[in-house]
Amino acid sequence: MTRVLLTGGSGFIAAHVLETLLQRGHSVVTTVRTPQKGQHILDAHPNLSKATLDYTVVADIARSNAFDTAVISEPPFEAVVHCASPYHFKSEDNQKELLDPAVNGTVGLLQAIYKNAPTVKRVVVTSSSAAILDPTQPTKTYSEADWCPITQEQALVGPANGYRASKTFAERAAWKFVEDNKPNFSLSVCNPPLVLGPIIHHLESLSSVNTSNQRIRDLMSGAAKNACPYTGNHLFVDVRDLALGHALAVEKPEAGGKRFFMVGGKFSNKEIAEIIGEEFPDLRDNLPVGEALKSGDYPARGTYGFDSSRSKEVLGLTYRPLKDSIVDAVKSLQKISVS
Repeated sequence: MTRVLLTGGSGFIAAHVLETLLQRGHSVVTTVRTPQKGQHILDAHPNLSKATLDYTVVADIARSNAFDTAVISEPPFEAVVHCASPYHFKSEDNQKELLDPAVNGTVGLLQAIYKNAPTVKRVVVTSSSAAILDPTQPTKTYSEADWCPITQEQALVGPANGYRASKTFAERAAWKFVEDNKPNFSLSVCNPPLVLGPIIHHLESLSSVNTSNQRIRDLMSGAAKNACPYTGNHLFVDVRDLALGHALAVEKPEAGGKRFFMVGGKFSNKEIAEIIGEEFPDLRDNLPVGEALKSGDYPARGTYGFDSSRSKEVLGLTYRPLKDSIVDAVKSLQKISVS
């Protein structure tokens, strides 16, 4: 058993990471922005003691010294998994809303561990394919050796650039921190593309569903009936496979010092609509058909290639097919809509 600090535990990915860590016998303290979010997590696990699952409040991860007390525990932490970072495309001030929370949150956490948690031996950071892919080379085959070439100037133009830059700059800052400071811990980084799959974290309503699953919600509800949403990045991973990847990166000594491009395969929103239509006949009338589907298809020029072999060889990951992710995501969203 390893004692783990998990940041952002009420989020889509982190909620699955939390479940996976618990299922694998680890004890977890998770950071949340408010006590209410922490209580929702405890309420969902009524049979677990505070020694196995607890929370601590970190209201603003971008604030100086935000994690200084969160990294202190008794018994002490042996690993930290950092999932907390903004993911949305609605920012009006990229520096304030995306870049600062991502970079300052990551570096601030590493500094806090370095100063106050000498027992931590492994830190796992959730980065993104956004830190790997280059939008100007949309048909290249990518691996962990690649980096998004976005500049600080480009980072301030448009929410999509802001998000790419936030993940790229934060990850680069993490690797630089380890290189410069030679801490007691080793770093592992998970680089997923679009993350799909079932929702298990607390949601008040479907309006607050995470960004990646909004396309599924809109297809199910009929909001996208007249035009299938444009797909964007055509690579995906199931959230449960990604969560297991995080846990394995904590557990396996050989994962230290490595990035992991965790990709389940390629997808299009047209394919998602077709899977929903096949598996949920009662939703067919809500779905785009014919010409309305074309806007969600693969681009004629082709799509990114990917090499995820390191995650399979070092971590032993296998990946679920798209159909499993979509079917289980729809079922989870249906439960929220009737609750």
